[in-house]
Amino acid sequence: MAQTKKKRSRKKRGTQAGNIDTSRRSRPRTRAEAKSQARSGGGGRSRSMQKGDAPPTWKGATFRGLIASGIFVVLLILLFGRPLGTSLIIGAVMLIFYIPAGYYMDLFLWRRRERQRIRAKSKG
Repeated sequence: MAQTKKKRSRKKRGTQAGNIDTSRRSRPRTRAEAKSQARSGGGGRSRSMQKGDAPPTWKGATFRGLIASGIFVVLLILLFGRPLGTSLIIGAVMLIFYIPAGYYMDLFLWRRRERQRIRAKSKG
């Protein structure tokens, strides 16, 4: 009689060269790994890989500046009844202001978090 249920297959994490990437495992293989994973805060993204820990980039600041100036242009047109050409010019000026302001604000906040993290490590 043929088997009716298909056996579950594990996800293959090997590369073409035959190497297996063990750093991407979410489930610990040994009791010691499980304990260290529990102490470090779980199996998800590690604390060092969270978004706030990465240094700011000009690309991210440009993206946020484009979004903010786009919202600004839409508000100028819809709420204040400005003509399209005038709103786009003001939006471009705001974009020129938003990009560096956003980058340097992120840089300031990131440096402050880094200092706090270093102080916390040296105390503990």
